[in-house]
Amino acid sequence: MRARGVLAAVVLMCTGTDPLLAQQPPFDAALQAEIDRRSAAITDKVTAWRHDIHQHPELGYPERRTAALVAAHLKALGLEVQENVGGIPGVVGILKGGKPGPTVALRADMDALPVTELVDVPFKSTVRTVYNGVETGVMHACGHDMHTAMLMGTAEVLAGLKAKLPGTVKFLFQPAEDVPPRGGAQPMIDAGVMRGVDGVFGLHVGPGKLGALSYRQGAITAAADGFRIVVHGKQTHGAAPARGVDPIVVSAEIVTALQTIVSRSVDLGTGPAVVTVGAIHGGLRENIIPDSVWMIGTIRTFEPDTRRLIGQRMKTLATNIAAAHGATADVQVDLGYSSTINHGAMVTRFSPVLSRVAGAAGAM
Repeated sequence: MRARGVLAAVVLMCTGTDPLLAQQPPFDAALQAEIDRRSAAITDKVTAWRHDIHQHPELGYPERRTAALVAAHLKALGLEVQENVGGIPGVVGILKGGKPGPTVALRADMDALPVTELVDVPFKSTVRTVYNGVETGVMHACGHDMHTAMLMGTAEVLAGLKAKLPGTVKFLFQPAEDVPPRGGAQPMIDAGVMRGVDGVFGLHVGPGKLGALSYRQGAITAAADGFRIVVHGKQTHGAAPARGVDPIVVSAEIVTALQTIVSRSVDLGTGPAVVTVGAIHGGLRENIIPDSVWMIGTIRTFEPDTRRLIGQRMKTLATNIAAAHGATADVQVDLGYSSTINHGAMVTRFSPVLSRVAGAAGAM
């Protein structure tokens, strides 16, 4: 359903006389039926791509195998293909339609995450790596395998409609989406992939009602910032804590205090926010109090003022809690991706397409 929605949006978008925001063209039932037929015909192929990519996940930037798979497919379709875009494994496919029209970009991400897969399926990932000094599995736990497979399928369907397609479609396969603050998007943008593009569409799979499509005007995703806090204490024997400064106890207080930022300092009436500690580490033995503890996490916000406030409060709380115990704390907040903003007129223009494609599952 989601892949078909992208196809329908692209075809209808390209049939207007003015780029993107032209008046809604008449519904072409024959063309829609052809899109549906071609989409259904490659469903098994898209599923097979997804299973293959899932079984061979790659972390951000070394997505060489995935990028090669994508590039080979686009070349087989007769598209103009650019590889290693931006000096990274970015792939761009360009499809020039048989009629004049706007240039539209469709985007998917290709990287996996340092997560060990627990579900026993035939295409389960068994890939291992070392991440942040810890051995872990690698898996597509965030749906990028689906994004890549669906965009490969979209390229095949639209390539088959080339003669009827007004304008140009750019297929953007981005590495390192989960490597902020620049990720793989900025190097590709710096390399010029967005030049001449009138609009770009993307999607993200997630838990929810099967086949449903969710969208909104304005901010659709939160800004994502990372933080790292290092608490410095004084190492001592676990049987003699008074001789040192325990950074583990200090860190425990900091973790608890961080949870009060959103609940007590943020006006949630202006927009939601989240502060999450994703990892914490200190010490090697059960009877030694270490000299330091580090923790890392994520901050998610929609409002710029809230984004600034959380960073400031985080530094104030961590440094003062540490000082109260005779420790010190280094706090680093790394600004990552800003919110994804959906253009209001674009949402209005294409919401009927999404509603028709989602059908009974709903588009909201």
